Amino acid sequence: MKYIVVLADGMADLPIAELGGKTPLAYAKTPEMDALAPVSEVGTAHTIPAGMKPGSDTANLAVLGYNPKQYYTGRSPLEALSIGVSMASTDIAIRCNIVTVSDDALPYEQKTIIDHSSSEISTEDAAVLLEAVRKQLEWEGYHFYVGTSYRHLLIWNRGRVVSLTPPHDILTKVIGEYLPEDPVLREMQKRSYEILNSHPINVERAAKGLNKANSIWFWGAGTRPSLSSFREKTGLSGVMISAVDLLKGIAVGAGMRNIIVPGADGSLHTNYRGKAEAAVAALLTENEDFAYIHVEAPDEMGHQGSAERKIAAIEYIDEQIVGVIKRAMDASGEDYRMLILPDHPTPVSLRTHTSAPVPYLLYDSTKKVSGVPAYTEETAASTPFDYAEGFRLMEHFTKG
Repeated sequence: MKYIVVLADGMADLPIAELGGKTPLAYAKTPEMDALAPVSEVGTAHTIPAGMKPGSDTANLAVLGYNPKQYYTGRSPLEALSIGVSMASTDIAIRCNIVTVSDDALPYEQKTIIDHSSSEISTEDAAVLLEAVRKQLEWEGYHFYVGTSYRHLLIWNRGRVVSLTPPHDILTKVIGEYLPEDPVLREMQKRSYEILNSHPINVERAAKGLNKANSIWFWGAGTRPSLSSFREKTGLSGVMISAVDLLKGIAVGAGMRNIIVPGADGSLHTNYRGKAEAAVAALLTENEDFAYIHVEAPDEMGHQGSAERKIAAIEYIDEQIVGVIKRAMDASGEDYRMLILPDHPTPVSLRTHTSAPVPYLLYDSTKKVSGVPAYTEETAASTPFDYAEGFRLMEHFTKG
């Protein structure tokens, strides 16, 4: 038996009036998933434990079968694992986004956050900007590391876990009350605007109509993580296919192999088919047991507040990932199970994550069950299948 997870980050949503009261998932043309729904187990899973903030870190840990309340030590330490940063037990890892704040004459504290991803800035441009920040702000005990796109890292030696606000939670808001209380981190953010706003790369970006990447933003502080082996938990060898450092870091911590797919960049136009083909090759050619395909695009489009682009991302996933995998696995003659779900909702109307349960679809090629007419949030909520502890869904998926 082979096992495939298609994780459509942030895919779940709320009904939207402009879509006739449908969610993007219900509105999207998803013939592949809808063909599976009538013969699959469809239900809901609560991936965010009570009292924890809704994020891809806690949610993906839960989907992989790790109880976030037991294993979660912060988002950034997982990303540190991905980019090969060695953390001491006294180190604190902090996510360092390169964001867009309003380019106006107001003091930094009175500026508004415009875009948490700086128009999905390329890693190459972001690395140049982060180097400019590093040269002036890498003070003793603070070290910057380049990640992917807008997502980077600060290691604070002998630091402390401090409360920090994710930038995607405060889009369009004045930033003053959300700045770090720690005076050093606050000063770094403030000075980064002075360094970045007039940088040649940002002058060029503005001329092209792109958002300036004109400030760093700290969030997601945590200590060195310690995950148990995925193979020991499940008896399965596994691969992770993602463009996002967080997921790559979870894979490193869990002892899974990361597969890097050319053109996979976390954007709307990521290499969907390449991810699917890499998963199939890992399962059928490289004799792996389990493949986790993470797609960032629906989440990013939710943060952008674009229902149209979120629908497009869902349709790409259906056609170029679910369809490609099902045809290849069916042709191979291998028995397989496929689990399709989001990690958390990212409603277009809210532009941030929520803790609501997510819909899942579990297909088993060896047995057909009586499912639902289509895979949507509404149909999933109508079934008796509901995992109040979302991390237990993985055991059900892998053990049957």
